[in-house]
Amino acid sequence: MKSAEIRRRFLEYFESRGHEVRPSSSLVPGSDPTLLFTNAGMVQFKGAFLGLEELPYDRAVTSQKCVRAGGKHNDLEEVGRTARHHTFFEMLGNFSFGDYFKREAIGYGWEFLTVEMGLDPDRLFVTVHYSDDEAAGLWTEVAGVAPERIYRLGDKDNFWQMADTGPCGPCSEVHYDMRPEAERGTVPEKEEFEAKGEAGEFLELWNLVFMQFDRDETGEQTPLPAPSIDTGLGLERLAAVMQGVESNYHTDLFVPLLERVAEVVGRPYEAAGEEGVSYRVLADHARAVAFLLGDGVFPSNEGRGYVLRRILRRGVRHAWLLGRREPTLVDVAARVIDEMEGAYPDLAAQRETIVSNVRGEEERFLATIEGGMERLDEIAPRVAAGESPEPISGDEVFRLYDTFGFPPDLTRIVAGERGYDLDMEGFEKALEGQRERSRGFNSRVGATFSRQVTLGPCPTPPWRMAPDAPAQRFVGHDGLDAETTVIDCCEGDGQLSLILQHRPFYLEAGGQVSDKGCILADGWRMDVSQVIRDGDHVILRGHPTGDFPGEAVLGTTVTAEVDVPFRRDTERNHTGTHLLHAALRSVLGDHVVQRGSLVAPDRLRFDFSHTSPMTRDEIDAVEGMVNEGIWVNHPVLTENRSFDEAVEAGAMALFGEKYGHEVRVVEVPGVSMELCGGTHVRRTGEIGMFKITSETGVGGGVRRIEALTGRKAFEYLAGYKDRVEGLAVSVKAQPANVERRVGELLAEKAALEELVDDLQRQGGGGAEVLAELQVEVNGTRLTYRGVRMKARGPQDVRNWGDRFRNSSGAGVAVVAAEMPGDRHVLFAFATESAIAAGVRADEVVREVAAMVGGRGGGRPHMAQAGVADPAGLGDAVRRGAEILAGRGGRS
Repeated sequence: MKSAEIRRRFLEYFESRGHEVRPSSSLVPGSDPTLLFTNAGMVQFKGAFLGLEELPYDRAVTSQKCVRAGGKHNDLEEVGRTARHHTFFEMLGNFSFGDYFKREAIGYGWEFLTVEMGLDPDRLFVTVHYSDDEAAGLWTEVAGVAPERIYRLGDKDNFWQMADTGPCGPCSEVHYDMRPEAERGTVPEKEEFEAKGEAGEFLELWNLVFMQFDRDETGEQTPLPAPSIDTGLGLERLAAVMQGVESNYHTDLFVPLLERVAEVVGRPYEAAGEEGVSYRVLADHARAVAFLLGDGVFPSNEGRGYVLRRILRRGVRHAWLLGRREPTLVDVAARVIDEMEGAYPDLAAQRETIVSNVRGEEERFLATIEGGMERLDEIAPRVAAGESPEPISGDEVFRLYDTFGFPPDLTRIVAGERGYDLDMEGFEKALEGQRERSRGFNSRVGATFSRQVTLGPCPTPPWRMAPDAPAQRFVGHDGLDAETTVIDCCEGDGQLSLILQHRPFYLEAGGQVSDKGCILADGWRMDVSQVIRDGDHVILRGHPTGDFPGEAVLGTTVTAEVDVPFRRDTERNHTGTHLLHAALRSVLGDHVVQRGSLVAPDRLRFDFSHTSPMTRDEIDAVEGMVNEGIWVNHPVLTENRSFDEAVEAGAMALFGEKYGHEVRVVEVPGVSMELCGGTHVRRTGEIGMFKITSETGVGGGVRRIEALTGRKAFEYLAGYKDRVEGLAVSVKAQPANVERRVGELLAEKAALEELVDDLQRQGGGGAEVLAELQVEVNGTRLTYRGVRMKARGPQDVRNWGDRFRNSSGAGVAVVAAEMPGDRHVLFAFATESAIAAGVRADEVVREVAAMVGGRGGGRPHMAQAGVADPAGLGDAVRRGAEILAGRGGRS
C-alpha cells in the first residue's frame, strides 16, 4: 500500500467517525515559545487541550508535518544511520477534546490497524504505563489482546509530554513484531521485549496519549479541564510495515529521493557502508529543507534558521564525502516537491523560493569549505613522510566547525590524509561553551515570542472581578472613544492599572503597536501609556491625575479616548503595509510572503521572502504601485468569516500567526486580501503618500523594507530638499546644478588619485628596495625583490603586488608595509611561473613572518602576515632572499 493511500485512508477512517479533518499546521509553532519546531500532531491543538481555546468541533484528525532537529527532540545525528530516525516526518493523529477517552481511542486504534490496514493481530503487542490498570483492562476487553501481550512500563516509555511544560499524560503504545519469522508467535518476557525493542525487532507504530494533566515549570501536574486524547502514528513506519521493508528509507516516501541522489552522484545506491549513510542523509535532509523553507524558515545564524543551516550544511558535507563539489541537495529537494505536492500544494507554490534558497546556501557553503581548506592549509600544512606533527587543537577544530561549517569528521578526514590527529577533548569543551550560549539564546526566544509584562507595584494584581462579570470587548474597530464601566483596578506608587468593559484601545498584535490615549472621569484622568495583556485580561496602565477615588472607581462610568493622530498615523502605515505586500508580489513574484512587520505611527517595517537585493528599478516600481493604489482611493473593506472560507476566497494567512475558527478579512478590492485583526484607513486615499526609505537583508532569503506614509513621508522628502539646498551651498552651486557639480569634484578626485598611483609606480610613495637577486628553482630562473614601503592601506600594497606580478616574467616579492597607526604587515606575491616552479606566496610569507614573531597565510599568488617585532622587518625581508636561494642556486 502506497504512503499516499495510507494517509488518505487514515483521514477518511476518522472522518467517517465524526472527526473534523484539519490541515497540517506550519512547522513554525504559532504563538508557542516553548517549541523550536512543530514536533507532534497535537501542537496546533495545545490551546484546546489547556482549555484556553474553544474549537467548533470536539474531534479532529490530521496528517501533521513534523521536524525533530533541535531542543528536547533532536534526532539529527542518528539520521541516516538507523532505519527509523528522520529530521522531517509525518505524524498521523486523531484527537478528542473532552469527548471520548481511553475506551474509544483503543477501539479506533485496533480497528484501523487490524481491519482497515489488515495487519495480523498476532504481530501486535501493547505497552501501558505501569499505573494504568484501566488502559490494560480495555486492551483486553475492547481489542481482545491477551494480558500476556500487554507490558507495563515506566515514565520513560509510557508517559508522554510535548515539552518540559504543557499538556501530558500516560500513554499506550502499539508495537509491531519485526522479529525473524521463526521467532514470531512467541510471547517474550518483559525484559526480552524491551531489549528487542531497543534492537528494532519490535517497532513502535502508534502512541495513544491519554491527555490528563498540564505540567508547569515546577513539575506540578494539574488536571486538564476535560480528559482528552492525542495519538501519533508515524506514516513512514506504517508505510514500511505495509510495504514489507525493513527500513523507512526503502519505502515509496524515500526511494524516489535515493534514486535522484544516485542520478546526481552517478553511482547506484547501496544500503551498506558509509556511502549508504550519505545517500540516506541527503534524502532525509532534502525533505526537511524543502518543508522548512516552504513554511518560511530561512537559513541564519540563530534560532530556527540556524538549525536549518546546520541541516543544509550536513547535507552538503555528505555530498562532499560522495565526491560532489557542486550543489547536490537542491536537485533532491526539487524531487521532494514533485513527490509531495499532491498532499502539500503549498510546496509547489513555494518551488522557486525553495530551490533558489537551497542552491544559494549550497553554493555559499561550498565556497566556505574552500575557505576552510585554506585555513587547514595554514594550520595543517602537508608534512614529509615519517613526520609526526602536533594534533590540531580543539579550538581550531571548533573554529573550522563554527566559522567554516567543517564538521569534525570532515576535518578528521582531511587532516588524517596529511598525518594529523585532532584534539577532540578540546573541541568538546569549546562546543559545550557554544551550547551554553545557545541555551541563553533559547531563553531569549521565549521572551521574544511571549512578552511577559511586569505590572510594577502590582506584579500579581488581585483582580476581584466576579465570575459573572461582563466580558471585556474591543470596540476600537467601530470608534475611537467609548463610555464604559471600570470592572477592576490595581493601584500603587502612582501607577494605575484599569480593566474596562469596553475598550477602544488596540492591543499590540500582528505587528501593530498598542494605542495611546486617556481615560476621563469626574475629577480625574489617566493618560494611557501602556495597553498590555495579563492572562485573560487586557489592562490599561498610566499615571492618574486629579482626585482619583481609589477602589470606589469600581463600577463607575468613564470615557476612554484613543489618541486620534496616533491611531490615524498607525492606520496609514498598516494599510500601507498591505498595499506594499501586494505590490511586492506583483513586481517580484508570488514567492513573496510576509515574514514579519512593525506598524507604528511614525514608520512601517516589512520583512518578506526574497533571495536577492531589490534593484533600483524594482524598488521604484513597488513604490509607484503603492502610491497609485493610494491615489485611486480604493475602499478598505472588513468582514468576519470562517478561516476556511477566507482562505478559499484568496485571503493570505501570515507567517507565524495562529488563527481561530473565525477570522477578520481586510480587503482592498482588486489589490489585496489578508487575514488581519488590525486597524486600517477607510479609503486608501487617507494614506496620502508612501516612501520607501531602505531595502536591506535580515537573513538568508529574507529582505526588509522600511517606509513612511502620510505626514512622515512628507517630512522625509522635505528634509531631503533641505539637505540638497545645504549641499548646494557647500559645493558653491545652485540646487538644480548640484548633481553636475558633485560629478566634477569626483572627477578631480579621481585624477589626483591617479597621479598618486603614477608616483608610486615610479618608485615614489616611500617605497625602498632592500634586496633583489636572481635564483634558479627547479629549472626556473626567478627574481626575488624585497621592498619596504609606506601605504595608505592594504589595497595600496595589493596594487603594487598586482603590478609586480603582471610586469615580472617569473618572480617573488616580499613587502614590509607600514600602515597608518604605526601598524606593520608583511605581504608576499608570486607570479604564475614561480608557483609552477613550486614557490608559493603563502609558504614564503610564513617563513619570513616567523623571523618577526608573526603568523600568516593566504593563497599561492598572494599572502599576508602580522608582525610582532617591527624592528626586525628589514632583516626579515633580506632573509627572504636567502629562503628563496636555499631552494636553488644564487646567480
